Amino acid sequence: MSESPRSAPVGVVLAVDPDRFAEVVAALRRAGLTVTGEQPILGTLSGTVPEDRIPALEAVDGVDSLDRERTIRLPPPDSPIQ
Repeated sequence: MSESPRSAPVGVVLAVDPDRFAEVVAALRRAGLTVTGEQPILGTLSGTVPEDRIPALEAVDGVDSLDRERTIRLPPPDSPIQ
């Protein structure tokens, strides 16, 4: 019997209720989030989570928004296209 493979982790940035920050972060951890940064005064945090767990994070009471992290690459300063 084989186990189904877990989806690859993705970076996420969340905005949560700053008045309930610790409570919401604890619920997000239980839902599968690995926290990599917290900004409690702003009500934001970042972390990684398997792609298939994103809906569970969005369903946590106190989560205002969830965005996937994006990587933007700029050409070197001496490249012909700017």
